[in-house]
Amino acid sequence: MSVLFEERGGVVPWGPQWGRWYQTLEEVFIEVRAKDVRCSLGSRDITLAMQGQELLQSKLSDSTVTDEGTWTLEDGQLIRIVLTKTNRDAGDCWTSLSENEYAADPWVQDQMQRKFTLELFQRENPGFDFSGAKISGNYSKGGPDISRLEK
Repeated sequence: MSVLFEERGGVVPWGPQWGRWYQTLEEVFIEVRAKDVRCSLGSRDITLAMQGQELLQSKLSDSTVTDEGTWTLEDGQLIRIVLTKTNRDAGDCWTSLSENEYAADPWVQDQMQRKFTLELFQRENPGFDFSGAKISGNYSKGGPDISRLEK
């Protein structure tokens, strides 16, 4: 299945039209269409049940800040979960929501990584405009190593 890239960091749908996830440098967002829910968030795990039936129980791809995780019910049917990443740099682009499930396809992953790199450059160089910049390279092999760039 082909997944279209969106500016929010790449939206990755899963299941029969009921859920999706996307990310920014700092946060991971999960959206699920459901009612009558129970949600439990930990630093490395998430459990979401609807009417007593488990929709999602996973060990997350990376750690999150437990006290900053939130979930809301909007319009009585959209659950929006926001998880704050523990590691917040361009190299911490999650390839999947959980360790073995809900992975972004390679093209979406590449686009997410490029966007994160541009966001990081913009933060580190607030006086410069990177809106028209293009990042080249192959992120499937880890992308450019920007950790050694002089500040």
